[in-house]
Formats: sequence, C-alpha cells, structure tokens
Amino acid sequence: MSLRREALLAAAARGPFVRVLVAEVKGSAPREPGAEMLVWPDHVEGTIGGGALEFEAIARARSCQGARLERFALGPDMGQCCGGAVSLAFEPMDAQSLAHIEGTVFARPLGAPSEMPLAVTRARAEARRAGTQPPLLCAGWLVETLAPDPEQLWVWGAGHVGRAIVNVIAPLPDWAIRWADTDAARFPDTLPQGVTRLIAENPADLVSLAPPSARHLILTFSHALDFELCHRLLGRGFSACGLIGSQTKWSRFQRRLTELGHSPAQISRIACPIGDPSLGKAPQAIAISVAAALLRERIERAGTAATKEGCTA
Repeated sequence: MSLRREALLAAAARGPFVRVLVAEVKGSAPREPGAEMLVWPDHVEGTIGGGALEFEAIARARSCQGARLERFALGPDMGQCCGGAVSLAFEPMDAQSLAHIEGTVFARPLGAPSEMPLAVTRARAEARRAGTQPPLLCAGWLVETLAPDPEQLWVWGAGHVGRAIVNVIAPLPDWAIRWADTDAARFPDTLPQGVTRLIAENPADLVSLAPPSARHLILTFSHALDFELCHRLLGRGFSACGLIGSQTKWSRFQRRLTELGHSPAQISRIACPIGDPSLGKAPQAIAISVAAALLRERIERAGTAATKEGCTA
C-alpha cells in the first residue's frame, strides 16, 4: 500500500491518466487493497482483478473529472459471484500533479478539497513515528506512504533461465533489474520496462557497480564465470544471492571458495540451487518458483504492519 512516485512519473510521461486504486474490500473480492491500474484514453496498465468490475472501472476512469471514491457491491451491482464489496479510488494524474507529492506519508481527499480531518492527521503521525503502513482509506481520504527506491535485482546471464526470470519478475512492482551478459546478441531485442542491460567482456568486472544491498541471481553459460561472480560478490557484499546448479557443482564451488579464504558462514549465504527443485528444471518453472520466493519474503517483511493498522474517523 505504498505510492510508487517514480513509476507514476514515468507513466505520466506517456500522457495524463487516471489511477484506479482498490481502497477498501469487504468480504470476497478479486484483488486486495492497494491493487491498482492506470487508465489512459487508449490503453490500460495493471489490473484490479478483471471481469465486470474492471470493465466498469475503466469506463468510469475515462470519464473521470476529479478524484473520487466509489463503492461497488460485486453481486448486486456487477453480477459477480465474489459476494463482497469493493471501494475504488479514482485519481486523475499527470506530471504536474505528481510533482506535488512530497514527504514520507501522502494524504489527499477523495472529493472536493477540504481541511485534513483529525483522524488523518493522527494516522499520518503514527505512520511516521512507528514506521508502519497507515490505513489506506481514512475519513474519506487516501493515506499512503511513499514507496522506497526499488530493490536492485542483478540477473547474471541472458540464457533461457535468465530470460524466463526477467520476464516473470519485471512486471512485478518495486524491482529494478540489472541484466548482465557478454554480448548484446544474447539479449532479446526488446527489454521489459524497468530492466537495464549491462554488457561486458567479463561480466564479473561489473560487480563493483552493484550496491551491497542488491540481490543477485547467477545463471550464466559458464561455470568459470559463475564461480568468479560468487567469489567477487562475497568480497563485495549483497543482500541475497542465488546460484543455479547441481549439488555437485555447489560442493565444488564451496571447496574452492574456502580455499580462497571465504568463511563457511559467508559461503552459506549463497543459495544453490535456486527456486524449488520439486517443480522441475524447465526455465519457466525455475522462474516462477524464484519469483514466488521473492514475493513471499517481501510479504513476510511488510505484512504484519500493513494488516494491523486502523483508522477511527
């Protein structure tokens, strides 16, 4: 439930749009609070769950004249069998309006401009004090924290598995992917949004460009390059690192890394194999399991604070 200002600014470069946000859910619904889609006159990005609700939301977004909140009972209003109710926020956005977003917690009314209610003031102050997520919908206002900079994910190798992983993870929010290999011909002609291509005769020379907070997936065409990347990344530091390979390959790497002076505790921070081997070795299976692990960890880190906050109007 964070507002991704930089991503919205990039979207605004393609023209004004309406952001449709799931602000509140009662009962069963296709998507959770915080799900969003961006609607232009001629195209849409993102989804709030598809079906009749999304179709109606797109139509209303394209006729939207100002920020507002609308409630949809999915059964009676939409003929859907979910059985719940969804409140959607509609916000027209462009580069000029996005330039006014500032601070760590951004609040604005869904309707005519008005003085900020006391409940919203308190919710913002508590979110800043405790570093928690505020209630998304509070006294008719939207209250969102500004998302931090995207996490850097470095994918080493543009082969079958590298391509599958980038294609699966790139559409997910809050990732900045750096994709490295030896030659431009190894990459697809068109890169997904948010992906930066890096080319070097020896990709291991690029390790010094990666911040110690980055995550890494090592899956090149060469065991020798894989090993050099492991060695250099252990010296550089990282948030997490995964290596594609068999147990035999990893045992050999562990022995050689130890000979180079890395401690067992350091070496054990590299996960090998990546993903869930029980799902198979197909590139798409590996990509899905890797993405699932990344999402699960992110939810575990942020989930408790996001689900316990409330708002008293």
